[in-house]
Amino acid sequence: MTERVDFYVLKDATPKQGWQFACRLTEKAYLRNMRVAILTETRADSLSLDGLLWTFTDRGFVPHEIYREAGSATSASPVYLTADPDGGPGADLLVNLSNRMPNQPQRFARIAEIIDADAERKRLGRERFKCYRELQLALETHQLDAASDI
Repeated sequence: MTERVDFYVLKDATPKQGWQFACRLTEKAYLRNMRVAILTETRADSLSLDGLLWTFTDRGFVPHEIYREAGSATSASPVYLTADPDGGPGADLLVNLSNRMPNQPQRFARIAEIIDADAERKRLGRERFKCYRELQLALETHQLDAASDI
């Protein structure tokens, strides 16, 4: 059951800022022993984010894998990436970097929607906000700039 959906609204309009923020948020959740799913728009985005998760910080890395099919994301992998809104097992946290609603959002205890300042992506984020509200989920919105701490 989903406890809460957090919308992180960034002031920058570049997807790269959203990806950097997603990496920091994922690292924080991982360090709290949470299982994390990251939903990307495309498989190419998953591959790019895969590389970024290895290099976004000098302190270490976030162990992860790209989900390919049922059974590929193992319990040994605390973080998985997918472009399939149906893909992957449930998790403590879903980080949504796509413009789509996750199918069966109740598979995730919490959902983090990352929205940058691009007008179209903001519009799609507002549509998802309305869908979550219709599902009667607790919603919180956080206005952030690139230097904001999580």
